[in-house]
Amino acid sequence: MTSTAPLAVALVSGGLDSMISAALARAAGYRLLALSVDYNQRHQVELAAAARIARALGAERHIVLPLDLSAFGGSALTADIAVPKDGVQPGIPVTYVPARNTIFLSLALGWAEAAGARDLFIGVNALDYSGYPDCRPEFIAGFERLAELATKAGVEGEPFKIQAPLQHMTKADIVREGTRLGLDLGMSWSCYDPAPGDLHCGACDSCRLRSKGFADAGIADPTAYAVSPQG
Repeated sequence: MTSTAPLAVALVSGGLDSMISAALARAAGYRLLALSVDYNQRHQVELAAAARIARALGAERHIVLPLDLSAFGGSALTADIAVPKDGVQPGIPVTYVPARNTIFLSLALGWAEAAGARDLFIGVNALDYSGYPDCRPEFIAGFERLAELATKAGVEGEPFKIQAPLQHMTKADIVREGTRLGLDLGMSWSCYDPAPGDLHCGACDSCRLRSKGFADAGIADPTAYAVSPQG
């Protein structure tokens, strides 16, 4: 990768989707700046996964930004609310963190403008997801318009592009894409409520969706689960 290649800021949570999204940025010829947010989520182990992924993808810099969203609460990931483990349910679940992707993209936008990057990569998905409103194409398009209005670069005719390359992929498609890219998918972390020994619990929505993605793709799942996930 040459120093003249364009820069991109990639949100890297440590999860499977954000890893594949960042890897696609690299494969497209971007130099990577990786941003993770330590929002005092219950699954801190994902930040260790994010660090592994940033190193593996050759990110020029990886910032883990502390921003304690547990002060707000309102989510099973940031407050003393049980993580559901009775199967993927319709509607917006209690694992939704209020405005999380809006907050995270705003932080990524600030870094991108400061660094001279004009592309932001985020691993949101509108198909195999848990019903989060900030994973929809309408949200991505709306934030891109906001970025043009809210920044010096945008006002001066240098708009930002919010890249969501997994937007219309199934989880199986995402697993296949990661395999095609030659990634170690076992580096990633998906579980909302880790079991002792840093195992995926196997019962939360995210574990179930992850396991189903590997099964539907016909690719061996490298994930260590405390219990075998059910559909």
